[in-house]
Amino acid sequence: MRNVNELVRTVFSGLSPLVVEDVADEGERIVVRARTPQGTAVCPVCGVPSGRVHGFHLRTVADVPVDGRQVVVCVRVRRLVCPTSGCRQTFREQMPGVLERYQRRTARLTRQVNAVVKELAGRAGSRLLAILAAGLSRHTALRALLRIPLPTGRTPRVIGVDDFALRRRHRYATVVIDAETHERIDVLPDRTADTLEAWLREHPGVEVVCRDGSATYAEAIRRALPNAVQVTDRWHLWHNLCEAALSEVKAHSSCWAAVLDAPIYDGPRAQTTLERWHQVHGLLECARRLQLALNTVKRYARADRPERMLRVPKYRASLVDPYREHLRKRRAEDPAVPVKDLFEEIKALGFTGCLNLLHKYINQGRADTDRSHISPRRLARMMLTRPDNLKTEHQDLLVRLTAACPEMTQLAAAIGNFAQLLMPRAGNADGLARWTVQVRAADLPHLNAFARGLERDRDAVIAALTLPYSNGPTEGVNTKTKRIARQMHGRAGFTLLRHRILLG
Repeated sequence: MRNVNELVRTVFSGLSPLVVEDVADEGERIVVRARTPQGTAVCPVCGVPSGRVHGFHLRTVADVPVDGRQVVVCVRVRRLVCPTSGCRQTFREQMPGVLERYQRRTARLTRQVNAVVKELAGRAGSRLLAILAAGLSRHTALRALLRIPLPTGRTPRVIGVDDFALRRRHRYATVVIDAETHERIDVLPDRTADTLEAWLREHPGVEVVCRDGSATYAEAIRRALPNAVQVTDRWHLWHNLCEAALSEVKAHSSCWAAVLDAPIYDGPRAQTTLERWHQVHGLLECARRLQLALNTVKRYARADRPERMLRVPKYRASLVDPYREHLRKRRAEDPAVPVKDLFEEIKALGFTGCLNLLHKYINQGRADTDRSHISPRRLARMMLTRPDNLKTEHQDLLVRLTAACPEMTQLAAAIGNFAQLLMPRAGNADGLARWTVQVRAADLPHLNAFARGLERDRDAVIAALTLPYSNGPTEGVNTKTKRIARQMHGRAGFTLLRHRILLG
């Protein structure tokens, strides 16, 4: 009998404050009958202990499963008489850590349920708990999740702010984290300047704010914390430089393509591009007459020569590729051969595409030229890659291509110099000034536009290049937030999503 009692105390060690009287096996569940120990209990109102019993009450709560079966604990608790005159007449004794007030689960089962619903929320949490013999409905699982207390609010010295989509292109929210400990601080319902400004005013003590290039966040921080240091994100700086470098590489396609003897596309689309360049430069003062998007007009306006709008063709694999030699031969024999006749001929040879695909293939000039040796994007990637990570043949190729024209040489030098600034150091502020002067002296309009953007946010850029803080942890929280949103299939409200983010 002593061994049985030891086994009971081992299996139900979480019920040690209670006196276990019996354990019954009822097949699908195990029933534990227990009572509270004899002694005094403290009145929850006046705090005076009492041992005078007024009556008894039976409480039934669920406990952690045993042997894959549900455990039900039936506890007989006492109702005691309060000895203080004027206080409540009777009170029911509580067992902190075992039986919480109004709860139908023991404290240790509640901890397990909270751990599951914090990760899986409603339906998924309910399914897993059913397998663990602690079945809860999805609604109860959500209620248990929302009852988990959030971390107590505090104001860190360094914070990171960033937005994420609640519904892409329609609704956005803002997450605020501690940039030093990566702890979530708060989630705001939108990304407006007024909302962030109000939050910052309610949380004085912030000294450094890490953010991306958002002008909205910058304005909110400036209004609420004029003395705070704003730090822009170094990753976004590098990303914007990559976009500018790619545009410059495309603009000088005619230069580096000549080194590789790669053809420049001169078909109907090239003629349209050249005509449009002349139209844009002839009507810059009244660009609306062209019925073109503003960014398109800007792209043409930045090119000082029409040749800079021409590109090395970049072709993806096509169903027409296996029949390219046949098309070349037929078009050489009869330049006026109808496309429909060519379509019938290659269809007899096994072509499975449509007539429109063949029309597009021929109009792009793909039937007359081979695929280019290298694409502008690939060349830009080689220029933006750390030299030590390039193969020897790629390094040699890069040297040849960047020497194609003075602008390409200046672009490669500017990229290398800016990459050195991304390692935060005290002297990077002077280095940024020298880099800006170097870029302005070069004939690189896209890189000049990037440099002007840095000047507009100069203080935040200098802080990013000299201080060790970064907005990378906030981006990491956003990545996890997207996982949570996908897990809930986009149907959860903001309250539940905010709760899960802050508990992560």
